[in-house]
Amino acid sequence: MAKLVLALALAPAAAFAPTAPKGVTTQLHARQPIIAGNWKLNPSSIQEADGLAKGVASLLGDETCASSSAADCTEVVVFPPFPFISSVVDDLAGVGVGVGAQSIFHTAESGAYTGAVSASMVTSLGCQYVLCGHSERRTVFKDDDEAINKKVLKVIEDGMRPVLCIGETEEEYDAGLCADVCKLQLAKDLAGVSASDMKDVVIAYEPVWAIGTGKVCPCDVAQQVHKTIRDYLAELYDRSTADAVRIQYGGSVTPESVDELMAQPDIDGCLVGGASLVAEKFARICNFVRK
Repeated sequence: MAKLVLALALAPAAAFAPTAPKGVTTQLHARQPIIAGNWKLNPSSIQEADGLAKGVASLLGDETCASSSAADCTEVVVFPPFPFISSVVDDLAGVGVGVGAQSIFHTAESGAYTGAVSASMVTSLGCQYVLCGHSERRTVFKDDDEAINKKVLKVIEDGMRPVLCIGETEEEYDAGLCADVCKLQLAKDLAGVSASDMKDVVIAYEPVWAIGTGKVCPCDVAQQVHKTIRDYLAELYDRSTADAVRIQYGGSVTPESVDELMAQPDIDGCLVGGASLVAEKFARICNFVRK
């Protein structure tokens, strides 16, 4: 913990911050809700993946739609494993549900990189989004902020939209470092991303201690963190840009918790893990009760 505090102290977020344009506005934006399902390493077969995708599609109605400027319908995206992307794109064709990739290889488009998947590959399959910086990629696959930043830039360059995942561990949360960790990750991971590019960036706040653990981040706490994130984006860019960015919450989201989460003013959607693997649960989350 001492090393973490020292690292945060010696690496001020401003040192990594994108260059902000001059001028700040207080105009508020109506943001379209976005619910996304991260299937992770699930399911185990193409047949199950097709069944899940078709099950979700059959349960969604007019309250969901493709990405648009309208705030009165919800954008829905799913992130299946690489082998299932093409089939899931076909399964969801025509129902307004987008498909994304769980990661990409940011170093090259082709070459001697066994096991790698490039941005152009997933773009050619119909992916619209790519997850960048998910906590499991940070911890299990050792993606650091430099690599995550390169992924974000590559995703934008290839015409897709990054979902940048940030969040603190339980140790960092208990030490009162949540805001500092989120700001540092934002500054490093968004380096070189222009204000105009931010219209295509989604931020996902995922407290690591609440992912797949069953532990729940109280809605008022999640709202405060989301507000902190939005206020910091205003420092990095400007208020108008910050107010237009959609910020999701992720961390054991369930049909029972989604309505209260989505009632918070700075929570614009959810990045759903386990519950996205059950069509009925995920559809209920997508069809959250608007308050």
